[in-house]
Amino acid sequence: MTSLASPQRPAVTPAGAPRRTARGRLVLLALGGVSLLAGLDAALLLVGVWAPVDSARLPGLHGMVMVLGFLGTVIALERAQSLGRRWGYLAPAVLAAGSLTLVAGAPPLLGKLLLVQGCLLFIAVYVALWRRAPVAMVAVQVLSAVLALCAAALWLLIGVENLITFLIGFIVLTIGAERAELAQITMGPKAPGRLVALSAALVVTTLASMLWPDLGMRAFGLVVLGFAAWLARDDVARRFVRTDGLRRYNAAALLAGYSWLGVVGITWLVAGFPATTTSYDIVIHGTFLGFAVSMIMAHAPIIFPAVLGRPLPYRPVSWLPLVMLHLGMVVRVTGGLTGRDLLWQAGSVITVLAMVVFLIVSVLLVVTHVGPKRN
Repeated sequence: MTSLASPQRPAVTPAGAPRRTARGRLVLLALGGVSLLAGLDAALLLVGVWAPVDSARLPGLHGMVMVLGFLGTVIALERAQSLGRRWGYLAPAVLAAGSLTLVAGAPPLLGKLLLVQGCLLFIAVYVALWRRAPVAMVAVQVLSAVLALCAAALWLLIGVENLITFLIGFIVLTIGAERAELAQITMGPKAPGRLVALSAALVVTTLASMLWPDLGMRAFGLVVLGFAAWLARDDVARRFVRTDGLRRYNAAALLAGYSWLGVVGITWLVAGFPATTTSYDIVIHGTFLGFAVSMIMAHAPIIFPAVLGRPLPYRPVSWLPLVMLHLGMVVRVTGGLTGRDLLWQAGSVITVLAMVVFLIVSVLLVVTHVGPKRN
């Protein structure tokens, strides 16, 4: 999909940048990938199927390793590259270090403190970007990193299951602001105002969910549903899905992600505090798999070239992991709602395989592409 990059987001790596900088970004991306693989291994253990590494410790780390270790590292890396300052890469480096410290079995407090420090550095990167371009989209991204910091800091005191609204808020604000930033012309002049209003409401309801869980989480769900409706209505995906090639692929990934975000909002709104296993599962994986991972797949051909310094071309095989992801989510949710554990497990395994296939396909497309490299 043709996206409109904002002034603070270079479309490609600056010409003449040292090759070692590109290699350093690749290393950081690989560290985020290790967190992803560890999180996927933990996911298989949680659903009770065979996993490559059998560990009693990994399942308890699954949430934070996936959200702050994988997603946080990748997002911080892309933002550091946009900033173009060497110190900015400390944010993804420290986030990755915190995640991998936890995975490696070091004292949990060390890994948790590294995640807190990584989030502080992440905020510093966003603040530097905001000082360069003080616009609403970047201000909301600063706010998203603050929610990530709150989640990391509170994890020192309470369980991750009590921090779900902070983690979901981090992802929703980040992606909402990114879409408004990338498509700021096509979304219209009212987009920044709507983004700010929805973001403020999301933060307020996040705090309310801690004080009055049932009422606060229903309100939180209503705001999440509002985000999904706004993005689905105003983004260019509805028009581009009727085209072909890369535009159609990107549009389909975006619309599928918005649909899952809508499902998450409805689930919060109806269920309130997710006391049942099924509603909790829909909320968590609808956000971080159906929505967030679909957004990664949609933006990969746009963002990865900037980070890696070489193209990630679109090919028909790019559809394979995307279709697997959403098929797996449908099977997983259906199994959960009907009480069929085998169906739920099958859907869970399909989503894990979808992400592994996405990694394999992406690497193959990058290394087999014939064309000039960007350093």
